[in-house]
Amino acid sequence: MTTVIDTTGLDADRRSAWLELAGDSNIPAYAVVFDTALETCLERNAAREHPRPQTVIKKQHRALSLVRAQLADEGFEEVLGVGPVRVAAPLVAESATGSAVSELPNHTFGLILSRFDWGESPLGETLLEVARRAEDAGFRDLWLMDHFRQIPSVGRAWEDIPEPFVALSAIAGQTRSIRLGCLVSSVTHRHPAVLGNQLATLDVVSGGRAVCGLGIGWDREEHDNYGIEFPPTPVRYEMLEETIDFLRVIWGKGGKPFEGEHYRAAALAGYPRPIQDPIPILVGGSGEKRTLRLVAAKADAANVFGKPDRVAHKVKVLHQHCEELDRDADEIEVTHLVNALAAPDSSTLRELVDAVRPSGTSFEQFSGRHNAALAEDLLELFSAYDRAGADHSIVSIPGVATLGTIESFAEVIDGMR
Repeated sequence: MTTVIDTTGLDADRRSAWLELAGDSNIPAYAVVFDTALETCLERNAAREHPRPQTVIKKQHRALSLVRAQLADEGFEEVLGVGPVRVAAPLVAESATGSAVSELPNHTFGLILSRFDWGESPLGETLLEVARRAEDAGFRDLWLMDHFRQIPSVGRAWEDIPEPFVALSAIAGQTRSIRLGCLVSSVTHRHPAVLGNQLATLDVVSGGRAVCGLGIGWDREEHDNYGIEFPPTPVRYEMLEETIDFLRVIWGKGGKPFEGEHYRAAALAGYPRPIQDPIPILVGGSGEKRTLRLVAAKADAANVFGKPDRVAHKVKVLHQHCEELDRDADEIEVTHLVNALAAPDSSTLRELVDAVRPSGTSFEQFSGRHNAALAEDLLELFSAYDRAGADHSIVSIPGVATLGTIESFAEVIDGMR
């Protein structure tokens, strides 16, 4: 027995990192709490070869009680206790039911590019070609992740992951209408003056198509590896709020001062001015007490995680915050992340899946994990998200560089208009 109380989950920063990692990977995050009685913990501790002081065990047990009370508001899909094993069914297109798609309002789509394992294809040329294909297929926006290395849930650390603002500027020159942004930029990565200038420049070179995606960050190891400070979670929330305020000022008129707890400036004057007034700001995260309230107070869009019923709950919480803050909820766009691969018929679906699925993963396993289905079935899935209150779906398409993957999804986009 190496431990009596595993304190890993008691660390708020680690929990935040796991939630953000799940969001980046388009999967739900669950919290499992083992409600072992204090007396049992003390007995187990006494049986160890080198027991810890009882005061330490009691302190850890009290901390667990406090943490459990917070978990429901942190954005986990569900908080589970000890009980019978329950297997969660994968979110597949066929499981979504409801009213006809024709009755739904206009639902739009974005494409996120997170993995660039494109074999012998040149990274730069393929990236631009994928962006052009996405625009032609009807995607409203295109998103890149903002990391210094590939994240573990997506690929290997040594795989290519382009600097997003350089890549988006290149894409801007090869496209006409698709909007461009990061999902999302951690406020720890750049001073807001640098970020504001990057986004304003992207907005100018794209003709007014930039979107600002922000988050508090989660990858402590990435920060440590690159020598970037990673403050505690409450501090990063403060930095996020101040960054939004800072950007609103630097994109505005005149040279105004800014005085915050983390950022100060004598005269904020940003040039070039963005074409949009202002650039829309999306905040990523599902935390109900801080993140969604911050969206209601200051942001233009929220990116939330989970299945349709979970999204519906988050939308309800967001609307409650809007009501309390006297904000029109219709001003805020609700977006969500999801994996999907569409095909017009069964034979094409089989060809696409076989072309992109890893060896050792069956057709059925891959299809269930990535929502690979006929376009008509995916319409039911996205109808469920629309009814849940999501206005916009940001889709990760496996094997996106493979010809036909983006083009087949156009039928879904057209069907939701």
